[in-house]
Amino acid sequence: MPDLLLCTAVPPGLQAAHARLLTGAGLRLEEAGECTALLLADDGALLACGTRSGKVLRQIAVSPEAEGGGACAEVVSALLQDATAHGVPHPFLFTAPGKSGLFRSLGFTPLAQTPDMLMMEHGRGGLRRFLSGIAVGPERPVGCIVCHANPFTLGHRHLIAYAAARCAQVLVFVLSDTDSLFPPELRLRLVREGTADLPNVRAYPGGDYLISPATFPAYFLKDQARAPEAKCDLDLTLFGSAIAPALHITERFVGQEPTCAVTAQYNRRMQAILPAYGIHVTEIPRLNAISATTVRARLQEGDLAAVRALVPKTTYEACRSLFGAGAPCP
Repeated sequence: MPDLLLCTAVPPGLQAAHARLLTGAGLRLEEAGECTALLLADDGALLACGTRSGKVLRQIAVSPEAEGGGACAEVVSALLQDATAHGVPHPFLFTAPGKSGLFRSLGFTPLAQTPDMLMMEHGRGGLRRFLSGIAVGPERPVGCIVCHANPFTLGHRHLIAYAAARCAQVLVFVLSDTDSLFPPELRLRLVREGTADLPNVRAYPGGDYLISPATFPAYFLKDQARAPEAKCDLDLTLFGSAIAPALHITERFVGQEPTCAVTAQYNRRMQAILPAYGIHVTEIPRLNAISATTVRARLQEGDLAAVRALVPKTTYEACRSLFGAGAPCP
């Protein structure tokens, strides 16, 4: 009878077999996640595998001899139980579009699909619950800005004020990723404080559905050179097909990106994809070349005087509190 092994890292004796199984399934080996499930035959042969990384299930593969025998369901079930045990109620899965039927049968619901990628969520209603927490009045048009704000700068403020002057309502979504110098709760607070004088602006956490495309796994793409564009397209397809219609968003605003190639590519894909969903994209010049990257660099140098000229007062006070005299800057 097959034996299911749950581990934080693939044991050395199974690493070669694990790599072969993934390669045979057309998947690329990536870094270890929080939990890996390995289904072993009586003789120790690896029949199936899968990994949970945070809120995402990935690298799910089944050997040819185990296909159709419930091996995939057993691995996915173990990963779902592990996700629940670690406070992840509705994990996501990213795969090739042709795998839709398989994962639907295991309880996953499609959220967005492009020719390259399919985004699914276990269970139903997660996106609806997220959207229900966002207040949108009857006034039109509704504009939208999605930003990292790590931290909130005068450049962000300029973009939001520009949108607020042209829309009846502006929704600002602050990405909720935790891999940043400023934690998401603080970044959201600074955006709200820095725009408190703009009555038609409301800021919300991006949650699990407004996600930086950099976080999307793309290990299943045969052409890895297409991965950056494919990730952008999936993120924008979810926004255009599901999020924007529910919130009556018809305008999206973005600042020009002269230095970061990834962000510049995202802006180009935004302009190519969103108009098909009835969303007009406005790109405006960056204010005096102010960027959050520059602010973080000045903080690392301990130059609070330079930071003061780049950010609103509320952000400066937060920077001084966190990274002032005697306080270390990561």
